[in-house]
Amino acid sequence: MSIKNIIFTVLLLFIPISLAAHFLEWGDLVVFITAALAILPLAAWMGTATEEIAVVVGPGIGGFLNATFGNATELIIALVALNAGLIDVVKASITGSIISNLLLVMGLSMLLGGIRYKEQTFESVIARVNASSMNLAVIAILLPTAMNYTSIGISEATVQNLSLAVAVVLILVYGLTLLFSMKTHAYLYEVGVADIEEEEEVSHEKPNIWLWSGVLLVCTLLVAFESELLVGSLEVATSKLGLTALFTGVILVPIIGNAAEHATAVTVAMKNKMDLAMSVAVGSSMQIALFVAPVLVIAGWVIGQPMDLDFNPFELVAVAVSVLIANSISSDGKSNWLEGTLLLAAYAVLALAFYFHPVTV
Repeated sequence: MSIKNIIFTVLLLFIPISLAAHFLEWGDLVVFITAALAILPLAAWMGTATEEIAVVVGPGIGGFLNATFGNATELIIALVALNAGLIDVVKASITGSIISNLLLVMGLSMLLGGIRYKEQTFESVIARVNASSMNLAVIAILLPTAMNYTSIGISEATVQNLSLAVAVVLILVYGLTLLFSMKTHAYLYEVGVADIEEEEEVSHEKPNIWLWSGVLLVCTLLVAFESELLVGSLEVATSKLGLTALFTGVILVPIIGNAAEHATAVTVAMKNKMDLAMSVAVGSSMQIALFVAPVLVIAGWVIGQPMDLDFNPFELVAVAVSVLIANSISSDGKSNWLEGTLLLAAYAVLALAFYFHPVTV
């Protein structure tokens, strides 16, 4: 068993501990910390279950499952927060997930992979396509905000209607990116698929689809429950820690939801499989921007919460800067440890800026 799996197995102990903290009223801070730690292994098991099911159902449906459940943890946490009316935290978690994947995950992958291998390569065509998709995402979240700030007396309903229309466009684009990657230009992604299949050849037995479907269902339910505990204790716990809702949403929540993916990307990068690492890092950012964010806008409209794409301008600047530096570094299809360091430095600067950002906008 790898060190990563041992850590995630030990962290499962925090599921009963978080339950005890909640029902025995040990305090919001203890509930928040234990629920966050409990979500980490559950997210990892959800990812493993999705991959195992994908082996049985084939690359077509498997690819769709991975694309759908890749950010399920973040989506569940965001939906719970949205239902609780924490709109600012939800928006911050969207921008934070994009930033952390592009800077923290990609940076760690390039740094640690670059220390072991002088220079690593990945498919530059995919990098350029991903860069264009992320540019679209920046435009999509920039325009509703720009319209709100450049118009006098614009109604909340108008901004939400624009956000709904943009959300539909983004979901359609996300569907087209799946068609591109899994059908019309699947050959560009065959390197990563070949690596996965090579690892799976160690075991000749096909996974038990019913067992892993059950694991996926149980983990999804537990993540939903732990998310309720996390969100319910979030405001009090973070105020005790001296953190703002903006910092919590942009920095803490994405790290909690993305920890399993972070570990996966770094692990494969250190095995000189940079195509896979980039697929995890950039692919996750694309999924957040083109699928999760639009779904949250539509969900907010359905449940009566005013969720829209009118973001805090400071968050928009952070996302735009992240996309800019990530695109410029990845466009040549090559990476080294210094480029990874630059991405991590950019993430550190942004994290410090969000930490010192005042509570009021």
